[in-house]
Amino acid sequence: MKKVLVLGGGFAGVESAIYLRKSKDLEVTLVSDRDYFYIYPTSIWIPTGETTKEKISVPLEQLSKKHGFDVIVDAVTSLEAKAKRVTLASGKVLDDYEYIVVAMGQDKIQLKGIENTLSICGKPEEAVALKERLDKLVEKGSGKIAMGFGGNPKDSSAVRGGPAFEVLFNVHTMLKRKGIRDKFELIFFAPMEKPGQKMGDKALVMMDKMFKMTNISKKVGSKITSFDADGINFEDGEKIESDLTMFISAGKGHGVLEASDLPLSDAGFVVTDEYNEIEGFDGVFAIGDSASLMGPDWRAKQGHVAEVMAKNVANNIFNRSQKINSKNSYLEHLNILCVMDTGDGAAFVYRDNKGGKMIPMPFVGHWMKKGWGWYCKNSKLGKIPRIPGM
Repeated sequence: MKKVLVLGGGFAGVESAIYLRKSKDLEVTLVSDRDYFYIYPTSIWIPTGETTKEKISVPLEQLSKKHGFDVIVDAVTSLEAKAKRVTLASGKVLDDYEYIVVAMGQDKIQLKGIENTLSICGKPEEAVALKERLDKLVEKGSGKIAMGFGGNPKDSSAVRGGPAFEVLFNVHTMLKRKGIRDKFELIFFAPMEKPGQKMGDKALVMMDKMFKMTNISKKVGSKITSFDADGINFEDGEKIESDLTMFISAGKGHGVLEASDLPLSDAGFVVTDEYNEIEGFDGVFAIGDSASLMGPDWRAKQGHVAEVMAKNVANNIFNRSQKINSKNSYLEHLNILCVMDTGDGAAFVYRDNKGGKMIPMPFVGHWMKKGWGWYCKNSKLGKIPRIPGM
């Protein structure tokens, strides 16, 4: 049997392991520094208490038993891609695999004072800490809450803004239900002039309306210089005071990959072709946030794109092992797709080469996203059938 090593236990890594094991001729081992798969898109409800870290975590052991791949819970400390040699934090060396799928995600750009912030897209424990901090402010009865995201001038696809909008609107809804919204100041901030522009011009207009309707103020268009315990400093000299700051830093290349022999983009992501192959590195693939995303300026790294890459690579490895000359590309599936939750509704967001749209879905949209979270967890565990394309 051909042996495949998958590095990473996120959307890209887990999906590739599942689909690789659909071929009984492939032996698959997945390496992750966590013993669970974490459903990041539904973590937006942890700060407001609608879910918990435990409820949106799927033990890798359960996925392993269901789909038949092996799991090693350990951190990757070194990757020698040309030699197909991986060293783990425990000292163990893995070097007997014909194929390696790199799905280790990305690191975050570190701004001065970032330790004074919490992120919904960082370590899962940060979402729990956000809830604890928010609970204290609610108990106090008033406060200033600032939430935003940063950019990466070297790679605009590595910016995650959607979750910042979602958590902010969910906090607004929670405070409104408690009858204390008027006691809190909510501020959104981002360094770019038009945050969310990737969604299209129509979506930007609708976002402005949503901010006005919810009485959320904005600070955009000025570079973030640093974070303090009591607020955010900007290049134009302004400081936003904040009792609680949530900040989603833009992505950069994973440190282990930056130290490897793999070819990297200016932002530190692995350079691949449309099949996620790496020129000069036979049998090594990079997918998800680890890969430099090809495509138009509006392209964005999202979970569903990572899963398309994972399925394609699994298919391409299988075909190659069977000497079938056929490969799948991710470019034809490149789009922005999400349901932006507000706590009492949502908006359906879609963007492709033809343009963007944002469709309000009052009330029902919130439960649609909740339903997707249930589907994601149970379909990966094999308790319900997978829906084609999801």
